[in-house]
Amino acid sequence: MKIIHTPQAPAAIGPYVQAIQAGDFLFCSGQTPLHPSTMKIETTTIEEQTEVVLQNLRIVIEAAGAKMNQVVKTSVFLKNFADFERMNKTYEAFFTGHKPARTTVEVSRLPKDALVEIECVVYRK
Repeated sequence: MKIIHTPQAPAAIGPYVQAIQAGDFLFCSGQTPLHPSTMKIETTTIEEQTEVVLQNLRIVIEAAGAKMNQVVKTSVFLKNFADFERMNKTYEAFFTGHKPARTTVEVSRLPKDALVEIECVVYRK
């Protein structure tokens, strides 16, 4: 196994890593809309936060030498399921021509009161 870390993405705020490569798979920890240099959430809408989350995930994925079109599964955690359609439009723009499997659930609270968190699995073969 290989730990993936890049200073271009937010540092882990707990006892975990940004991602772990295990064989041909890359397991990315959940990303929230933290700005990497300030470690603060600087956006307020679900669309803006989803975009930051996916940009952070892309940075981690690319640091591992992979690409977004190799994502096979995502899990999306929403603070409010009423934001689903708006989150989905932003999400869809990041996966043009490629649609990974996905689970989306509403949760009672996310770290630093984020509106969205997304984790993913990437197949690198």
